Amino acid sequence: MSSPQGVCSPPESTNSSTSPARFSRRTFIVGAGVSAAGLAFYSGEIARHWIEKVETTIRIANLPTEFHGFRIAQISDIHLDEFTEPAFLEHVVNRINALKADLVLVTGDFVTRGSLTFIAEHHEAYRAAEILSQIKAPQTYTILGNHDVAVSSSLVTGALRSFKLPVLVNQHVAIERGGSRIWLCGTDDIGNGHPDLDLTLPAKKDAPVILMAHEPDYADTVVAHPRAKMVDLMLSGHSHGGQVRIPFYGPLILPPMGQKYVEGHFRFGEMQLYVNRGIGAVGLPFRFACPPEITVHTLQPA
Repeated sequence: MSSPQGVCSPPESTNSSTSPARFSRRTFIVGAGVSAAGLAFYSGEIARHWIEKVETTIRIANLPTEFHGFRIAQISDIHLDEFTEPAFLEHVVNRINALKADLVLVTGDFVTRGSLTFIAEHHEAYRAAEILSQIKAPQTYTILGNHDVAVSSSLVTGALRSFKLPVLVNQHVAIERGGSRIWLCGTDDIGNGHPDLDLTLPAKKDAPVILMAHEPDYADTVVAHPRAKMVDLMLSGHSHGGQVRIPFYGPLILPPMGQKYVEGHFRFGEMQLYVNRGIGAVGLPFRFACPPEITVHTLQPA
């Protein structure tokens, strides 16, 4: 029988747990948690291992004809194995070998200061050197970074040299080809070592000069040096490109001496600077919008 006209049935009770406000908060919290987990997985497992090959053309005045098209592969900041896994470094070496570069340069930080792996009897510096010794290039040279010196210059240098990987510490060597040459120079680490440009640079400018210096902001010191005009190209790492780059904001954290020239190519009159983003990570095993980098520099006449 129908209800009398004008008499309404009582309203149904509302369960507060399914109210729109409660539902929205719950959805937001769950969604934020899932997003954070997904971002951490992407940054730690995918982006951290997604290598970008960057190709540059470096034009140098008075470059000998024999060095036109000379290809230099650069990597930096390996940080084995906190947090760079040996298998990943092996993959990097395979990628380098596939490039068939004329010269391979590693611009510092083979290990990480403060890593618990340093307790192990077999030091990771030796493991890094062992893997890097598989590089198949006519010549390979290295320099030390701030972490290497903070751990032990003699340890890291000894490890590299034990696998026949030359380390330049305030030194220069001639890279020769067809009777011509360029000078390759390497400083001691700027942050924790004792860099000396007077020792590092050759006595006179009789060939193009390429300088390896781990910290890129050292470029200001190089430019101010009385013999600055000798340097055609400076190659650095250290900054990791910021490692984690926030859209519309930029690098989240930058190290001392890596805050001004963060990544890529810069000019200082006659001198050029290139900052490699590095292979590894420090602090946290994450990279975001800042992939690991292998750079291929091709030398051409200016």
